[in-house]
Amino acid sequence: TVQIKEVIQQNMASRWRAALFLCLLMVAYSLANEAPAHETTESPNHEDTSTGNETSTGSHDDGHGDSHGDGHGAPITTLPIVTWKWHHVTAPYFVALWVLVSWLCKLVIEANHHVTTYIPESALLICFGFILGGMIWGADKVQTFSLTPTTFFFYLLPQVILDAGYAMPNKLFFTNMGAILVYAVIGTCWNAATLGLSLWGCHQGGAMGDIDIGLLQYLLFGSLIAAVDPVAVIAVFEQVHVNEVLFIMVFGESLLNDGVTVVLFNVFDAFVSLGGGAIDAKEIVEGIISFFVVAFGGSLIGFVFGLLVALLTRCTKNIQIIEPGFIFVLGYLSYLTAEMLSLSAILSILFCGMCCQKYINANMAETSVETVRYAMKVFANGSETIIFVFLGISAIDKVIWVWNTGFILLTLLFILVYRFIGVFLLTWILNKFRLVPIDFVDQVIMGYGGLRGAVAYGLAVLLDETKIKEKNLMVCTTLIVVYFTVIFQGLTMKPLVQWLRVKRAAHVDLMLIEKVQNKVFEHALIAIEDISGQIGHNYLRDKWKNFEEKWMSWFLMKPSARKQQDRLFTVFHQLNLKDAMQYVNEGERRGSLEFIRNESA
Repeated sequence: TVQIKEVIQQNMASRWRAALFLCLLMVAYSLANEAPAHETTESPNHEDTSTGNETSTGSHDDGHGDSHGDGHGAPITTLPIVTWKWHHVTAPYFVALWVLVSWLCKLVIEANHHVTTYIPESALLICFGFILGGMIWGADKVQTFSLTPTTFFFYLLPQVILDAGYAMPNKLFFTNMGAILVYAVIGTCWNAATLGLSLWGCHQGGAMGDIDIGLLQYLLFGSLIAAVDPVAVIAVFEQVHVNEVLFIMVFGESLLNDGVTVVLFNVFDAFVSLGGGAIDAKEIVEGIISFFVVAFGGSLIGFVFGLLVALLTRCTKNIQIIEPGFIFVLGYLSYLTAEMLSLSAILSILFCGMCCQKYINANMAETSVETVRYAMKVFANGSETIIFVFLGISAIDKVIWVWNTGFILLTLLFILVYRFIGVFLLTWILNKFRLVPIDFVDQVIMGYGGLRGAVAYGLAVLLDETKIKEKNLMVCTTLIVVYFTVIFQGLTMKPLVQWLRVKRAAHVDLMLIEKVQNKVFEHALIAIEDISGQIGHNYLRDKWKNFEEKWMSWFLMKPSARKQQDRLFTVFHQLNLKDAMQYVNEGERRGSLEFIRNESA
């Protein structure tokens, strides 16, 4: 039998060699006939056409024509070994190169911990962008590279928001959901309206000189620069390590008011296109309705896609190698679907990440969960790095710099003043209904932590220059506001937190008895609310939990995952792990694990 197998293998090998030899002969024959064929078919008309295409497409000849040599007009006489195809790979090569350069900047920053102790990474990355932009300007005398709205909104921002939603502490977020919504919706509208009206009033008083900006355009500018930027907040507040409630307030506000800002921007942009004379009570009512439809519609799209992700991971037992990909693809599709329907794409991908995290963590294998967690961090952190570097590069462009001292200084002043007024006023109202009020020190940090970032810059660049004559002035002012808040306020945030003695986050793993006590306390609160007839956070959370366990978990979780959700099973598993770690520690101390089998050892 062995001899027969060897004979068969030898016959197969000889057939493969013969087939390969015939293929090589055919390739050689085709190469030998290719050059004469080109020589006979070349014509003057073809030469003229290729010359015209060279000016219109630029990279067409170099990209595809080089496969025959130096171009369509230069037939080859021999087989080229190596050809130069720079225009064929220009765009992807520059993308990869800029990603590498941005990450190298972060590598240099991380290698100097004594610097990052005092200066935020975001500020240092912007400074690196200044240097790189200056080098490009010195070489080309024009800014060749900048952060475009398409690149930012379609390729960089979604990864940051998806990671924020996936890593969101849901219990803490929904416990403070009412306050977060008040700050995000009412606070953002307050900032936009007061800034726009105040700038318009100063303009009417002659504080800005002769600039061509009307009331609606001031409100449009106020809407784009009113929002707190989540990328800047993440970059600064994660280094400061403030307490959990303060962080979730600022961070949750920054995530939700990004969606609110984009909606306000679109509404006022439509008002500017219509013109002041065409706006009546009907248009204002439609604008308010559009605001809520876009915001809640985007959230609903994200919720649906989150459930779809959870449902798909319920069926991926036999294809665990690709199950992490569903989270990224469907998360991005939720963003694009909301954008396609003119809904809030930011809120869509945020709620998609928040809704799917519990179910996919239970359905997927542990290796897949770790893959998703680390891949999201890589994409999000890499995108943040690129965003801040290019915010610095975009500044080195004299085309966008239109200076108006009154407009810029008044914008900075009103942003700070109205941010503090809004925070203090809304917190005073909220504290009347909160069980644990927000103290004055936390309010100061919330007011001072209103950092602006790339979202405001991206919206400013989207302005239509035919409708907004002073677009460059608005872009210039937006960049100055971003640099002031990220660099100056970010630089002084940590000293301010230390000086005010703000309560810091305490990362301590709770003991099992502490978890049991917390559960007993939660059930006691639910019972008190139920007996007294009061419908509060605990009552609503308990009803949602019962609905989730009865219906959603059955539909979205694997049977094995539902079994692991059992509380007794979880406690038993934790006790076993604790015993195992104690045995390992004792074994390391004794030098052997023999005592487990034989206590007298």
